[in-house]
Amino acid sequence: MLIDAHLDLAFNAVAMGADLRLPLDQLRASDFGQLNTSKHETPTVSLPTIREADIRVVFGTIFVQAPRTTFKLDGPIYNTPEEANQQGWAQLRYYHELAANQEIKLIGGLGDLETVVQGQTPLPGLLPLMEGADPIRDLAELPEWRAAGVQIVGPAWGATRYSGGTGAPGPLTPAGRELMRGLREHGMALDTSHLSEESFWEALQLFDGPTIASHANCRAFVPTDRQLSDDMIRAVVERDGVIGIVPTNLFLVEGWKPKDGKTVGLDAVVRHIEHICAIAGDTRHVGIGSDFDGGFGVEWLPAGMESIADLPQIGTALLAAGWGQADVDGVL
Repeated sequence: MLIDAHLDLAFNAVAMGADLRLPLDQLRASDFGQLNTSKHETPTVSLPTIREADIRVVFGTIFVQAPRTTFKLDGPIYNTPEEANQQGWAQLRYYHELAANQEIKLIGGLGDLETVVQGQTPLPGLLPLMEGADPIRDLAELPEWRAAGVQIVGPAWGATRYSGGTGAPGPLTPAGRELMRGLREHGMALDTSHLSEESFWEALQLFDGPTIASHANCRAFVPTDRQLSDDMIRAVVERDGVIGIVPTNLFLVEGWKPKDGKTVGLDAVVRHIEHICAIAGDTRHVGIGSDFDGGFGVEWLPAGMESIADLPQIGTALLAAGWGQADVDGVL
């Protein structure tokens, strides 16, 4: 059984036209797959492949793309809060449609979580996570988003109306400070991934609720603002939060470029996991947030990994590094 804390399923389906119900080989043969393969971003994720890997829980993102970012993806952008809102709701509706068609089970509370984790349903559970808060036009909308299933909000991707982000340093905006209070009021969790350093620390001063980093690696090995410093890791751990490691070469090894190919091994994933465990003093605060097909594909994954079905290989690598099975199960 695995948990993957970050997959851009709705963006790929709604914005990019991927039919994620297809087996992976058919998805790769589709127009979506051929386009991405031509860019050396061969798809790695489909719903059948998630089931094949026994991934019981996924955090499915709601992600909309701003016009000016340091890393441009294909697909539509938004230019106004209204456009961001419309795109965000379209993605959340997609998850509800999957649930209505018995492709996934939406996780609305602990009872649903226990059902999927214990294997009482053959469907993978999905917990909606907002990556970049710009779909929220006004904080008065938070109860509506929460009622529709959004339980975790990350204020940033690049810069947003709420915070600084990756490649865009800066503090929380006045709206971002109010967002922290709104998340606490409505019982929602904070995802610190992508927050600029200044926004990260300000957010933790204002928000005392559940805190995670759904997909982030260690700045000690890849010194960019996209990763977490040791102090940031320590702060998430002190909140009893979990950090999801991203097993993609760009985030694993300093200086890796796509032209380098699959030259990185799973030992690099183990190194990031063990670094967080050394800071935490235990193995309870690290997991996987693969972000697979979030702007990269097979060509960006460690050697031996060809799809999301290969995530269990991380467990094999941890066992080879001397881990016990119980600790491996806790990470995955």
